[in-house]
Formats: sequence, C-alpha cells, structure tokens
Amino acid sequence: MELNDAREISPAQAEAFRKNGHILIPNVLDAGEAAVYREVIADAASKYNTEKRKMEERDTYGKAFLQIMNLWRVDERVRKFVLAKRFAKMAADLMGVSNVRIYHDQALFKEPGGGPTPWHQDQYYWPIDTPNTVTMWMPLVDIDVEMGMLTFASGSHKNGVVFDYEISDESEGAFNEYVSEHQFPITRASTMKAGDATWHYGYTIHSAPGNNSPDMREVMTVIYIADDAKITTPKHKWQENDHATWLLNLPIGGPAASELNPLVL
Repeated sequence: MELNDAREISPAQAEAFRKNGHILIPNVLDAGEAAVYREVIADAASKYNTEKRKMEERDTYGKAFLQIMNLWRVDERVRKFVLAKRFAKMAADLMGVSNVRIYHDQALFKEPGGGPTPWHQDQYYWPIDTPNTVTMWMPLVDIDVEMGMLTFASGSHKNGVVFDYEISDESEGAFNEYVSEHQFPITRASTMKAGDATWHYGYTIHSAPGNNSPDMREVMTVIYIADDAKITTPKHKWQENDHATWLLNLPIGGPAASELNPLVL
C-alpha cells in the first residue's frame, strides 16, 4: 500500500506547530491504511524486539516502552511506511523546508503496566546542527490517556538543549521543575485514533504517562531532519553513539547524509 500522495498542511497548522513546538493532525492514515500498517509494524516489532527482561527487572527507561529501531532497514513493508512521501511532505511543510532526510524510525510499544516516559528532549541525543527536526508519533491503535498519551510542554522548544540528562528519573525531576518555573502550558490529547499523528520538534520537552490499560499502546515514530542538516561534534557518549549508529561516523561538519539518512522527497 503506497502512501505517496500529498496532504496539505495549512498555514495555520504550520504557524501553530512553530509556535507551540507540536501539533496533532488527524487522519494522516485512514482507518484501512492504519489497519494494514498496524499488522505490518506489529509483526516486524515482535520479530526484532530484543527486550526479554521482566518488567520488574528493568530501569525507568526500560519500563517506559519496548523500543525497536530502524525497522525500515530490515522489513520491506515497513520501509514503505517510513519512506512515505505523504509523511515526509507534511514534515517538510511543518518545518518550512524543501526536503527532509530520515534520521531513524522507532516502534514504541508501551506494554500493559508499562511505566511513564519521563520528561525529556529527543534532540539531546542527536549531533545535528539544526533545530529543524521533527518526530511523527503515530498510534496504530485507538488510544486514550490511560494508555500513555504523548504530553507536551508547549513553547518549550525555543531554548535548545536545556539539561545534560538522558531520559531518566533525573530528567523527570529537573524538567518538571523547569516546565513549572517557565509556566509552559502542558498539553495532551484525550484520545487519538489509529492513524492520527502528533508531530513535535526535537527540542520540544515531552513525556507520557504509564499504560494503565490491559492493552498494548502500539505507536510508530519516524524522525525527520531538514535536508541541509550538518553533523556536529558529539557532546557526550549518547551523541557519540548516535554519530556512529545513525550517521555512520561521517565527518564532523559535513552533511547528515549517510545511507541511513536518505532524502525522502
């Protein structure tokens, strides 16, 4: 099933995204498309999931979700989803750029009883020189707050990296205080249908509650970076790891354009 048609982003949507650092866009996939790709992605996530520990044996990050990355590289059906021009054009239009590259994908499946995802900024991990990065976060099943709805601190994307914290109990405490001090409005949808999607900048502070439902919260994400993004000197071990893993140790200062970062449009 091809997903290469264009979906218009209105000027009002682009303006809201740039102001708030996030936006929810309904029906990015229709119900039929969402059902097809739910099966495709769930199958691939199950096949390539490496987390075998029981919930009580994991740390806070491990309890937050099952995280399976770059499925587009190992499953041809998932590749059609991740490299879909429909999504890429929406990402480019939200950011106001002409083209985007893939940084990587992530299936984020929050198990029943899974813990909260602490407040964090995605771009803390990325040795990338531009704020023009966006994550599409798409539930593959209908979800509500009880299942772990993505939660944003609106307007929190404008100050770059705030703390030297990975996703952890420490990041939760520090960001909680920071968000409160700056009085960022805390925003989340009450429900999302399969195929709806939120989009947030790499610097937008966000979190998710735990999954208190009996059902798996099945979410697929794709991270896009502006086509002219350059690689910066890694600032810590996490960026060193990303430089090696997603950018294949390409030269510092050069384009973020390894074979893992194809142009989509």
